[in-house]
Amino acid sequence: MWPRTIRSILWTLAVGTGFALGLPGCAELAYYQQAAAGQWTLFQASRPVAAVLADPALSADLRQRLATAQALRAFASTDLALPDNGSYRSYADLGRPWVVKNVFAAPELSLEPRRWCFPVAGCLSYRGYFEAGAAQGLAEELRAGGDDVYVADISAYSTLGWFDDPLLNTFIGWPVGRLAELMFHELAHQRLYVADDTAFNEAFATAMGRLGAERWLERHGTPREREEYATDIRRREQFLRLTADARERLAAVYASSGDEAAKRTDKQRILTQLREQYRELKQGWGGYTGYDRWFEQDLNNAKLAGVSTYYRQVPAFLTLFEREGRDFAAFYRAAEAIGQLPPPEREARLRMLSAPFRLAGKPVPLFSSD
Repeated sequence: MWPRTIRSILWTLAVGTGFALGLPGCAELAYYQQAAAGQWTLFQASRPVAAVLADPALSADLRQRLATAQALRAFASTDLALPDNGSYRSYADLGRPWVVKNVFAAPELSLEPRRWCFPVAGCLSYRGYFEAGAAQGLAEELRAGGDDVYVADISAYSTLGWFDDPLLNTFIGWPVGRLAELMFHELAHQRLYVADDTAFNEAFATAMGRLGAERWLERHGTPREREEYATDIRRREQFLRLTADARERLAAVYASSGDEAAKRTDKQRILTQLREQYRELKQGWGGYTGYDRWFEQDLNNAKLAGVSTYYRQVPAFLTLFEREGRDFAAFYRAAEAIGQLPPPEREARLRMLSAPFRLAGKPVPLFSSD
């Protein structure tokens, strides 16, 4: 434990000071300092799950949820060939419903997201903050410059194995299928991460999260848990179809020869239609309102681009999993080989793998038994 702890502390200090010294401006130094301080606070708040479970005052509900999370953690390594380390073997209550705030941005008349580059993680299509005020400050600056902006509450993230990522109060209360999906998603980032390719990384981890959750529920889930997760996935597929259609229509508008005023008018028309289509869709959801907040706040290019980043390449990885005989170790090797290709070849390979879904006119599949 000590070597890993020391390495984590040194990494925090390096990111907070040494790397930042080579970057221009006080703003960058402040950014890395808040990142280091936030990670250090998270580190201090974490306690081994065994110690938390030993507390007689622990609520029965949290006790059960932590026990389930530990079973999922063991399953991740023994059955899914995901890293076997200290991640998700500790727990932290942050006293808030999010761990970081991610800022997404895109130009007013484009779906191409802005990118920020970091010393360790490479270039990403978002910028994360532990401090809500700092995130809002960047958002306001970007809006003043004319960008569409979305500030997202993030429940979990991966430190790519540099830290032992803890279980958090921000997601421990989720239904078991979603909890499994999140844990396997974040551990997948530790298993495979390609610098400067957010879409590849998130699609791989998203596919892995779904496939792993499916495998867990098949073997250990109750009928109610399986049905609950399948319902959640069906809603997400419907949501993704709506947003994908809106992105396609917006992309056509932005690529057209019309003037900017006409493009702005068409943009607002498409976004208004998207809200109306969502209201119609959720009438069949039996009162479920889980996407209401998403549609109410900052419905714009930045938000739609963020959805595309996570899901656009998911079909390619699901196809790859099937081609590798549904064997997770073989799947990782094949995904790693694609990740090592030059970016244009990587993109072409993923498009080819997605072809069966495109040719069949199928929506992005998120639950492979559907």
